[in-house]
Amino acid sequence: MIPRLQERYQREIVPELAKRLGRKNPLSLPRLEKIVVNMGVGKALQDKKYLEEAVDALSLITGQKPVVTRARKSVAGFRVRRGMAIGCMVTLRRRRMYEFLDRLISLALPRVRDFRGLNPKAFDGHGNYNLGLSEQFVFPELNPDRYSRPQGMNITIVTTTESDEEARLLLQLLGMPFRAG
Repeated sequence: MIPRLQERYQREIVPELAKRLGRKNPLSLPRLEKIVVNMGVGKALQDKKYLEEAVDALSLITGQKPVVTRARKSVAGFRVRRGMAIGCMVTLRRRRMYEFLDRLISLALPRVRDFRGLNPKAFDGHGNYNLGLSEQFVFPELNPDRYSRPQGMNITIVTTTESDEEARLLLQLLGMPFRAG
């Protein structure tokens, strides 16, 4: 079964992109490559329970088992030693990527408190978009009673284009709610 956002991309968005960008070859058009969801768990240094909760929450949100990330170098000020578990991340591709993006746009973002749209300038100069959520409870899959504290996350949407304008157009056509201006 093809996710509805992927089907919409193939049926409606590809012809619209070709028309707006003036290209005939569909392989030259921007498309989604992957989505990386990352949770940094600073409290995991004191109590391993927080990291286990973050891994559990991320697996429920994405439908995929997260990888535990470890510190690359020691930082005395944060009491972090090289190799300590400090977070978790998931890389979503193909079907799961479209399903996650569809749930993010249609379910999670409208549930964010005082949401006025996403920053249209949060691109990195190479066509990739980053957004942060302050708590994971905006996803309806999670039961807030099961988790002891809210945990933020960073979501990176990687596209095949090197141009921020083309990536912005792609995400707008996919339904990302950008702020005006």
